[in-house]
Amino acid sequence: MTTDNTQPDPSGLGYLGTPVIPGSQYHVHDPKRPQPRVVTPGKQNSDAPSDAIVLFDGTSLDGWVKTSDGSPAQWKVENGYMEVAPRTGNIQTKAAFGDCQLHVEWASPTEIEGTGQGRGNSGVFLMGIYEVQVLDNYNNPTYPDGTVGSLYGLYPPLVNPIREPGQWQTYDIIWIAPRFEGEKLIAPARITVIFNGVVIHHDQVLPFIPGHKAIFPYKAHGPVGPLMLQDHRNPVRFRNIWYRPLKGYDE
Repeated sequence: MTTDNTQPDPSGLGYLGTPVIPGSQYHVHDPKRPQPRVVTPGKQNSDAPSDAIVLFDGTSLDGWVKTSDGSPAQWKVENGYMEVAPRTGNIQTKAAFGDCQLHVEWASPTEIEGTGQGRGNSGVFLMGIYEVQVLDNYNNPTYPDGTVGSLYGLYPPLVNPIREPGQWQTYDIIWIAPRFEGEKLIAPARITVIFNGVVIHHDQVLPFIPGHKAIFPYKAHGPVGPLMLQDHRNPVRFRNIWYRPLKGYDE
């Protein structure tokens, strides 16, 4: 016979006498456990919620610099988007972050030029290092691990839900940064990518740093880094870029 020694807390928000949750300081249904922070969502799911840090609001590149030398970013800004100014170089945020939820919208040129990797090519680089491929792959095949949405040089996307050229595409990315102790890798990076509402990578581990025609071992770096966007000489557009730092339960 099992005796239930639990009883409602006077606050009405939980129970007393329940077991402690393994790995936690709290009891099951603990009324003293912190309430989750309230976050106001955007009017649309793509809009930045109240706790997001907006990296590009469609009006200015004041929060961005040229990656090569830290000078002001030279890409074009108009009509609520930024556009790659070919041959001006990659740009990156002044802000740095680690574990996060990242939202990026992009569009390849309506005027189709080039084939394969030469068509609507750019890239979203987490911490300035780890790339999610941007490419116009609409009826435009290329090597699979360079397809739109690929973890470039490593994993093709599970599926390719791309829209036609010129239409806005959406990446929603959950990023867990790698962990280091000194120069030693303790835990590799992990990433989930949702492309136009479709999961294309799910909690995928990056066992090394992939690149163009190469594989690189992890090199220790800090816990935060910038978001970098690539100038691949195609006038790709970006808009509505924001992120939310990811924290643990009860923080």
